[in-house]
Amino acid sequence: MPTTVAQYCINVSDLERSIRFYEDVIGITVRMRVEGDGITEVMLGGDGGGQMQLARHDDHDGPIEHGNALLKIYFTVDDAVDMCRRVAEGGGEIESQPQRLEKWPATMAFVRDPDGYLIELLQVHDD
Repeated sequence: MPTTVAQYCINVSDLERSIRFYEDVIGITVRMRVEGDGITEVMLGGDGGGQMQLARHDDHDGPIEHGNALLKIYFTVDDAVDMCRRVAEGGGEIESQPQRLEKWPATMAFVRDPDGYLIELLQVHDD
């Protein structure tokens, strides 16, 4: 079996708020929920095969310290303009409005989730 990237995990400050954001705004769905010793983890995924894991530690309160290890989370979307609207209405922030790229047939935007994680949205065009 070839090696693939299966999923990645981010810590969140409010698990239910993050689930609502990634399900209702981004459009990926909960596939599994696991509660362990002091941590709850939720796996979400879309039709493309990759997954995202949200983790909430019981002994942590307040904002997440991002450090500098994770640059961005990347999603391909059907409509970058509509997705930015949904992000703004769903508790996220718009970092940069959708822009059509000159060298590639794509529109790109950057947004932040409720915990401040940077998300790149990429809409690929047919031309």
